[in-house]
Amino acid sequence: MIRHGVRLILRHAEGIEVVAEAADGHAAVEEASAHHPDVALVDIRMPVCDGLAAIAPLLALDPAPRVVMLTTFGDDDNVVRALREGAAGFLLKDEGPQELISAVRAAAAGDAVLSPGVTGTVISRMLRSDASKDVGAVPVDERIARLTGREREVLAMLGQGLSNQDVAGRLGIGVGTVKTHVGAILDKTGSASRVQAALLAHRAGLAS
Repeated sequence: MIRHGVRLILRHAEGIEVVAEAADGHAAVEEASAHHPDVALVDIRMPVCDGLAAIAPLLALDPAPRVVMLTTFGDDDNVVRALREGAAGFLLKDEGPQELISAVRAAAAGDAVLSPGVTGTVISRMLRSDASKDVGAVPVDERIARLTGREREVLAMLGQGLSNQDVAGRLGIGVGTVKTHVGAILDKTGSASRVQAALLAHRAGLAS
């Protein structure tokens, strides 16, 4: 039922084409390998092979889709694991049609997709679990010091979950320029993804 609803919403959205669907993680990887989607919406809980187990093989495809997890409120532990394994973000199943469409477009554009309803809780859990892993790592303030003033502004907005389009609008610059700044931020701070950069922004106190 959920898959049917998602298909109906997306098939009528301008600029989005539903190329395949699957009932479990194994089938999802097979369909993605055959159809090369830009974005894969993956339910965390599925039979045979769940969405968490499907993340790695999906990201190993060439080209790899951007993986967005569909979840329910209160499934924070699995969301944290999904983000650590490379998911581009997550969306609550009970959010509205426009939020779903916007999430797919944001993921396709390279933005992180973080559902506002539980982002704060998830970020807090990731920060707490990361605290014990900092021994020997480059200190947060040193990583932030590598950034220009504009890059710090962009990083702060990544921490707030803003898309490239939103950042561009707030700063009065082009989306392409924002993408350049994001690339520089990831490179200078050693962040593997926008989600990791968002975590860094919170740890540095920039995202308030």
